Amino acid sequence: MTSDTEPSAVRADGPGLRCLVTGATGYIGGRLVPGLLDAGHTVRCLARSPEKLRDHPWVGRTEVVRGDVTDAGSLGAAMEGIDVAYYLVHALGTGRDFAATDRRAAHVFAERAKAAGVRRIVYLGGLTPARVPERDLSPHLRSRAEVGRILLGSGVPTAVLRAAVIIGSGSASFEMLRYLTERLPVMVTPSWVRTSIQPIAVRDVLRCLVGCARLPAEVSRAFDIGGPEVLTYRDMMRRYAAVAGLPRRLILAVPVLTPRLSSHWIGLVTPVPRSIARPLAESLRHEVICHERDIARYVPDPPGGLLSFDRAVEMALRRIQDAKVTTRWSSASLPGAPSDPLPTDPDWAGGSLYTDHREMTVDASPEALWRVIEGIGGENGWYSFPLAWAVRGWLDRMAGGVGLRRGRRDAQRLRVGDSLDFWRVEELEPGRLLRLRAEMRLPGLAWLELRVGHDDQDRTVFRQRALFHPHGLLGHAYWWSVSPFHAAVFGGMARNIARAAGAARPEPART
Repeated sequence: MTSDTEPSAVRADGPGLRCLVTGATGYIGGRLVPGLLDAGHTVRCLARSPEKLRDHPWVGRTEVVRGDVTDAGSLGAAMEGIDVAYYLVHALGTGRDFAATDRRAAHVFAERAKAAGVRRIVYLGGLTPARVPERDLSPHLRSRAEVGRILLGSGVPTAVLRAAVIIGSGSASFEMLRYLTERLPVMVTPSWVRTSIQPIAVRDVLRCLVGCARLPAEVSRAFDIGGPEVLTYRDMMRRYAAVAGLPRRLILAVPVLTPRLSSHWIGLVTPVPRSIARPLAESLRHEVICHERDIARYVPDPPGGLLSFDRAVEMALRRIQDAKVTTRWSSASLPGAPSDPLPTDPDWAGGSLYTDHREMTVDASPEALWRVIEGIGGENGWYSFPLAWAVRGWLDRMAGGVGLRRGRRDAQRLRVGDSLDFWRVEELEPGRLLRLRAEMRLPGLAWLELRVGHDDQDRTVFRQRALFHPHGLLGHAYWWSVSPFHAAVFGGMARNIARAAGAARPEPART
């Protein structure tokens, strides 16, 4: 229900509100919390496993409580003193009865919000076709619509935001798009690739969610939210390929792939769990475009307008490589844009990252180990299989790359930005970390990390990690073609560095 008078835009000023965010460990919730904090609100996070939030940079500015949306007791306690309650959970991926779980959780949430005197509920649901009866929707969209209806009937003013595909690293729909496009230069696809969709950037979704906290009390309704373009799934795959610098994809649509077969096909090509892929694939048969943009009357578009599909993809790809490298071994979280990865994103989010990880205790002091690490390359060599390194250098030069001819600036000391054979020093923490970024010709991005650490017995530990972020199908083929040699190259390297550190006068070992 809305007011009969002309609505006014949401006020950005005024005292901060007390917000409860459910699903803070999820894709949207983890990105919404800092937006609410920046808007001057206080935030309480409800999580079944609060420890999952410990690595987020904003956690110290929030109150985190343990609970579950299906448990009336813990949810009721979390609702106490709350002005705005965000419902950002769903049971997709938990099994065949996800709709029943969603229904039960929505009823509990609605009842507890009413009893606690919550002033507004905000829910992010799915965009549904205007002319398709609810009973004919896919199970995923039907459940999303049912949850919205339950919350709107709670007696608490409710804003239901309905979105289609959300573009951002970590979004399940976007990750499906990413993997299908990157791994398949030629695709035989279901007919749903011709279905019209109105995708929206995660940044614009979050802006609407934050703005809805201050909606006028008389506004209780659903809003369609979408980006500035209506595209087909085929359009999105081709435009993703263009933004990512991949060759144009050949996409052939056939009518024989059912949603069940589609989910199996997606499961073979992508790491997105089948329990998530199947409901999403079933939903792609529906045309999902916005039939109103009333949300803009309350939460105005940003000065530069809504993000285009290409710009949203560009932002999702922009920092994924650096983010993956810095968060896999450390617990450090990354501040930045909503499109950036978070520690609680699933392992399959963010594209492929292949790793070769070696770790061993070293019979030497950390200082001795670090001297060997900092002296690597150039005349000192790479501590394993010299012929393999030489051949790789020759091949790189034949392909127009830098090869191994650059050597080192200084035989003993490194600094950030130094060239080191066909590597570049990307990060240096004296005594602790050397990270090298590959500058040889590769179908992807590669790093080599060498670390000095300690174990629980205070023994020196050497950790070595090679990482490769493939670019297209050729990148995946490259990794698997060279991986049989990793035991000799990287395994020998780790053993010989450890051996050299333990020697009185470290010398590069030869194998």
